Amino acid sequence: MDTATQLADDSTVIQRVLDHVDNKTTDLADATWREPIEHYRSPGRYDAELDLVLRRRPVGFCPSAALPDPGSFVAREVAGTPVLAVRGRDGIVRAFQNACSHRGAEVACDATGAAKAFMCPYHGWTYDLDGSLRGLPHKDGFPDFKKADGGLPPLWTLEHGGVVFVSQQTPTRELIAEIEALPELIPQKFAFVKVTEHDVAANWKISVESFLEGYHIRSTHPDTFYPIQFDNVNVIEQFGRNNRVTFPYRNIEQLRDTDPADRHADGYLTYAYQLFPNVIVATQPGRMSMIILEPRAIDLTRQVAYTLSDHYHGRDDADAVLEKEDSFAEAGAEQDRAAVTSIQRNLASNPREYFEFGLFEGAIGHFHRQLSAVIDERVTSA
Repeated sequence: MDTATQLADDSTVIQRVLDHVDNKTTDLADATWREPIEHYRSPGRYDAELDLVLRRRPVGFCPSAALPDPGSFVAREVAGTPVLAVRGRDGIVRAFQNACSHRGAEVACDATGAAKAFMCPYHGWTYDLDGSLRGLPHKDGFPDFKKADGGLPPLWTLEHGGVVFVSQQTPTRELIAEIEALPELIPQKFAFVKVTEHDVAANWKISVESFLEGYHIRSTHPDTFYPIQFDNVNVIEQFGRNNRVTFPYRNIEQLRDTDPADRHADGYLTYAYQLFPNVIVATQPGRMSMIILEPRAIDLTRQVAYTLSDHYHGRDDADAVLEKEDSFAEAGAEQDRAAVTSIQRNLASNPREYFEFGLFEGAIGHFHRQLSAVIDERVTSA
């Protein structure tokens, strides 16, 4: 694995951006990257990505802020497995397979919420916040069933830096250390606002790629992001298997005469953290998003977006502020979704052997390099 690097502070990033603006440059990779198109349309490759990368490694599941209190829960699929994460009465977040021990129905049917216990809607079996089986109707009908063995199947869970990580297999010490080395990604001041979902008719990797370069800003977002952002001006950093891509706003030039020690990112740029392999944590003025690009099929991705804010709560105009900000962000996101679905429609008939990612797209090259490395390591060691 690539050695983890220290991410630059705001002042350093801002100066790099200003230098790029002055010199009409951007961060460049050491080399271009060719990714076989077959990796987007091969069922065997897709199955390997699900099994070797998304099921056997810890992945970002949700922001800690979505589980603020005991009983708060989040439920969604991870690589085809229904998963439930809940904060216990002891304050610890635990994750389970969201499947009743009786017949396998989901015990939490909403994407988020709060509960004192979880009751299966099929036959009423009830589970405590720690996953243990609390009770079952007409238990005399199950004379050989041991209640102590009937809890929800537990999954490995770790909460770090404002993110809850879940793994369907117990990870190695090395993988745990990778998570513990991550910086704080979502500060505690950000509260959970809402979660939204979109099904995108594209391979999950194409969806990830759309967050990792600013080469498309002008052509894809002419009436949304481009008027306030620069086209193809980015600072790109790698830390472990992860990326951070900086998307500066045009108003960053207001900081030219500001003492470097007083420069800060909020309101002047977006940081897009790509947590390997399929999670994006993005900063925006006064708010953050945690976006999971969850594979649903080889040609279908569920985009799950958790919105967090440090200024909605306690405001009389909170709903109006949220609607205005969401309208702008959603317009840009819809433009990205249109682009990636267009790529997907051409995959089956594309006669080329590779997608060519240029020097401007170094974060995408890093993503694919790490993805291939994990798959190759697993296959070799099997």
